[in-house]
Amino acid sequence: MNFKIHRGAKEIGGSCVEIWTETTRILLDFGMPLVENDGKEFDFGKYKSLTSAELIQKGVLPDIKGLYNDTDKLIDGVIISHPHQDHYGLSNFIHKNIRQYLGEATFKVIEISNLFTPQNIHIENPVFFEKGKVFQIGDISIIPYWADHSAFDSYSFLVESNGKSIFYSGDFRGHGRKSGAFVWFTHNAPQYVDYLLLEGTAIGRENKPFKSETEIENEFAVVFKQPGKINLVYTSGQNIDRLVSIYKACKRTNKIFVVDVYVATILKELSVFAGIPFPSENFKNLKVVFPYYSSRRLTREGNQEILFQFKKFKITKEEITSQSENIVMIVRPSMQKDLEHIIGIEGGNIVYSLWDGYLNKADTNKFIEYLSNRKFFFYNIHTSGHADIDTLKRMVEAVKPKNIVPIHTFKCSDYQKYFTQPVIELKDGEIRQV
Repeated sequence: MNFKIHRGAKEIGGSCVEIWTETTRILLDFGMPLVENDGKEFDFGKYKSLTSAELIQKGVLPDIKGLYNDTDKLIDGVIISHPHQDHYGLSNFIHKNIRQYLGEATFKVIEISNLFTPQNIHIENPVFFEKGKVFQIGDISIIPYWADHSAFDSYSFLVESNGKSIFYSGDFRGHGRKSGAFVWFTHNAPQYVDYLLLEGTAIGRENKPFKSETEIENEFAVVFKQPGKINLVYTSGQNIDRLVSIYKACKRTNKIFVVDVYVATILKELSVFAGIPFPSENFKNLKVVFPYYSSRRLTREGNQEILFQFKKFKITKEEITSQSENIVMIVRPSMQKDLEHIIGIEGGNIVYSLWDGYLNKADTNKFIEYLSNRKFFFYNIHTSGHADIDTLKRMVEAVKPKNIVPIHTFKCSDYQKYFTQPVIELKDGEIRQV
């Protein structure tokens, strides 16, 4: 068995690992880059008109035979670890006859994103796996391990063939609402694997424990308790752990939790897979607002039924205005037009609950400035979706790998500070025999 990291050996994002034997080839993830070669934010828009061959030439697409067309033998499968674009965002370029293996909830999140965002990424040939259940691609066997991460339905993978083994950590942490999954893993991990491909997003940052989602919930509750103020929260609509933390803080402070149609759809569809709050008779303090732009888009594209299903749980802008001190509402820059029609909320709170780096984006800056002009007080309440140093060490202690390979990190040379096992620093495209 051999492997190489096509992208991610020395950067965060764009993850893509190829593993092959004499008869079988698979990919682990096929993600969109997050940064350009010069370190600036990656913008796929400027490459949209290029062919696959031109994208390969520019380094946007990795040069993988049999992935984009069938002039060579098609590879045998692509495995997607979780629904973050830096792990699946180039999937549109995969040949339609290649099977893509992913969790069913991951597939659902990607489909919902297509309805509400411009991404338009379609998984043409999906095959759903389940946590803990081995599946086979040719002579390669794969076991998915459920991971605690800020993306719903995240997995690590044990990959084995011909007596050799690779463990791919994917993105994970131990301080989220699924921390029990990581604790379980530390007692049931595969051991003495030949190579552990270990994400290191946090390596190079300050070495201290990250806040737990319970601590985040407590911080939200403190802010929500302030009298006479509306609370707006700018967070990811796909970060289910964070939405649950906000919902629980609302329950503790007797607030009405207001989500837009996009978040409502995410919660409703994923409630099939987990006991999470969603707009229904069971969660009476959870209401749905219908933003102008997303409602217009759904109607224009013939998806009015998505709007209609939440009609019973609708809250109007006038109702939000009349009881603003009881409202906690999820917002984003595209909802500024809607906020302009909610009167008398000046001096409220805006809680930013995303990675700090996004504050440098133009649309985020403009949105925060707009709220600042309405005298909103700014709070930053967030925790990482990735493992802190101690959690990385706990994974290594559990797996006891013969070798560690850095991936999903800008600081691969720092791994040797933290681990006693041999650390093998690879370059993108470098082949390693297991």
